[in-house]
Amino acid sequence: MKLYYSPGACSLSPHIALQEAGIACETVLASTKSHKLQDGTDYYTINPLGYVPLLELDDGTRLREGPAIVQYIADLAPTKNLAPANGTLARYRLQEWLNFIGTEMHKGFSPLFNPKMPEEAKALAKEKLASRYQWLDEQLAGKQWLTGEHFTVADGYLFTVTNWAKPTGLDLSAHANLQAWHARVAARPAVQAAMKAEGLLK
Repeated sequence: MKLYYSPGACSLSPHIALQEAGIACETVLASTKSHKLQDGTDYYTINPLGYVPLLELDDGTRLREGPAIVQYIADLAPTKNLAPANGTLARYRLQEWLNFIGTEMHKGFSPLFNPKMPEEAKALAKEKLASRYQWLDEQLAGKQWLTGEHFTVADGYLFTVTNWAKPTGLDLSAHANLQAWHARVAARPAVQAAMKAEGLLK
């Protein structure tokens, strides 16, 4: 398999999932700015949408969209408990979280990375994100992980997105449950391995 990624982008989420699952995978750097690979290949020829992540399977099949990719990875290693079994209510709860993170959090950060976005719009985006993080902090009260006792691919995805708070100037210091959860995720060996592989940790 090949994972096309950009350091610290949302592709860190499936990178973490691969490390947690113990699955060997070739990683291919795909610049989100130039949309070229290191050998000069036009990334649009691989993913016409131009963004990461993209997982290429051994038979050449390509899978896009982070929430789909991380569930695929989780299902390759069912004993790791990265996702509940398909068809269970717990699996739909995981999908509920993945959709919330993707639509409310991930996309919520998008205006903050756009240099053409007016400051007023960025301020509104931060306000909306702050309200979502307040709710998240409440959901994490008394819980180790988002879905309960097991670290899942939803934790890896939220961790990836939450790492964007500091560079975009979003202050999350008031959220004690969120801070404690983030520290737990950051301390996981697989998470550290994925971040080191992307040059995010020394």
